Amino acid sequence: MVFQASEHQNPLLHDTEIDWEAYMQQVSQYLDGERDYTLIKGDTGPLVYPAAHVYFYSLLYKVTDGGKNILLAQAIFAWLYLGILTIVMACYRMARAPPYLFPPLILSKRLHSIFLLRLFNDCFAVGFLFLAVYAYQHRIWTVGSVAYSFGVGTKMSLLLAGPAVGIILLQALPLRRALNAAFLMAQVQLTIAWPFIPRNPIGYISKAFELSRRFLYKWTVNWRFVDEKTFLSREFAIALVSANLGLLGLFAASRWLKPSRQSMPKFLMAIWKPRPLLVQQQMSSRVTASFTMTAILTSMMVGLLCARSLHYQFYAYIAWSSPFLLWKSKMHPVGIYAVWAAQEWAWNVYPSTNASSAVVVACLFIQVLGVWWGTRGDGADTRAPPIDRSGRSHEHVQ
Repeated sequence: MVFQASEHQNPLLHDTEIDWEAYMQQVSQYLDGERDYTLIKGDTGPLVYPAAHVYFYSLLYKVTDGGKNILLAQAIFAWLYLGILTIVMACYRMARAPPYLFPPLILSKRLHSIFLLRLFNDCFAVGFLFLAVYAYQHRIWTVGSVAYSFGVGTKMSLLLAGPAVGIILLQALPLRRALNAAFLMAQVQLTIAWPFIPRNPIGYISKAFELSRRFLYKWTVNWRFVDEKTFLSREFAIALVSANLGLLGLFAASRWLKPSRQSMPKFLMAIWKPRPLLVQQQMSSRVTASFTMTAILTSMMVGLLCARSLHYQFYAYIAWSSPFLLWKSKMHPVGIYAVWAAQEWAWNVYPSTNASSAVVVACLFIQVLGVWWGTRGDGADTRAPPIDRSGRSHEHVQ
């Protein structure tokens, strides 16, 4: 067959070994009947991803002869890359982004490596992230919520977008429908986790959503310029968490609540009071495609900026977000390409250095600060499904 190739025939295959073999070892144990999450392990350690990851790679295990036919797996991921790229570009078009942002979406060497060589599970997660953005832009709330929850069920990194998703739903939908969307997300998580829940529910939650994981200094891409003692200190971790919460609060209060045209205290008090239909529809109409994409990607970027340690695969969430966020910062196209090029260089330095990690953090900081400053005048754009005199909005209501 055309996809049956040995490592000698394709010298790139050895670049896939790091996580691919561990994935295959772990899912083979699942396929052999193991349902205790704490007992599923590979060469790189225990299984630390939610259950959707297991299902995706179990399917790959079956179609690639137990993971041996890596060339076929790479071909599958090539098509996955093209499919997600199509969704990303569609999101950009819905947000009325200019065409000059498209070249950076396809020129990232590191992103190609993440998909075509490393076969990381972040590829599936980022796909669900942008599928959720696309569905929310089209106001198909059920599909968007299911897609987002499947992304979280693949890798918990997508929880970083959770604050923005919640605020968007609370403004775009009446409270009851917003709560239904949240309940639906919880149902998705329960459904994909169910095969493992009866055996060891606490074990599943503690591993699939492990928050106490210790980070190794030697693998950090973003904080290499900080000495190891500081990197491993509790004070540094607390500072990053505090910065994350502070930035989320800043964006929520000054940017993400603009559709409601209310302050944070007033919005929180008004959540539990049914709004008049026309008021709700007018607020919903201000949750535009551009606003939705900006809020979700900004929430992700804030979390990545304040992350204790980023590994190379996390660039999957950055590469397709940066051009849009830099554009929203009102930066000149030359500046956008300059920041993108610097970021791309930094993420392609292996192993990371003091200089490359400083550039990584600086680029993330520029994007977060830039989008906050650049969107200060946003809010007047109310282009969205029109509202008729009965108070009904012409939108998808799935």
